[in-house]
Amino acid sequence: MKTITRRVATIATAGALGLGGLAIAAPALAGNGPFGFGSSSTASAGPNGMGPGYGMGYGGGACHRLSVTAEQGTLSEAQKPALALMAQKEKLSHDLYQAFAARYDAVVFDHIGVAETQHLSVVRTLLQRYGVTDPTADRPAGTFTDKATQATYDKLLAQGKQSLTAALAAAQQVERDDIAALRAASSGLTAPDVEQVYTTLIAASQRHLTAFTHWSTR
Repeated sequence: MKTITRRVATIATAGALGLGGLAIAAPALAGNGPFGFGSSSTASAGPNGMGPGYGMGYGGGACHRLSVTAEQGTLSEAQKPALALMAQKEKLSHDLYQAFAARYDAVVFDHIGVAETQHLSVVRTLLQRYGVTDPTADRPAGTFTDKATQATYDKLLAQGKQSLTAALAAAQQVERDDIAALRAASSGLTAPDVEQVYTTLIAASQRHLTAFTHWSTR
């Protein structure tokens, strides 16, 4: 059983994210949302939403926040499903890492799980801005509307339950898949704010991958 005390992630129920010089209300992650957080904080900040440390102390309780300053553009009908998929992927990451955090005494899962809540909040803001239905709204932890995402989550969760080493390997796979998906979705974008978010999330996933890789060699 896990013995360390974990910091509960807090996300604004009406937090302001800077988008194109405007204050855009971030969709709620509290109450009946997929993570059920009841308290709040303001989302804004660093370029990658991650602190230094590669998971050893993993930012020392840093806020894992990010902001969007690029202006709004346009998304094609073909690009909107990709944005919705990014929300599913961020939720998958969060839910999986929190499940592993509850099972293993490895703080890297706690801290990166907190970062994923911020990433989902920003993606949700873009979904709202571009009129795309949020597929993660009101979904309990570990449940997904997309069948492929659900199958991936179930497979990785079962893998990670075998051992801490297996959980870290599953987390590394999540981050590699996220980087590939984000790079593919970035092709041909004409929306500066979405492009900025994707670029930031790629950088964050690369740091997450480094952190999980570091922990796997401890």
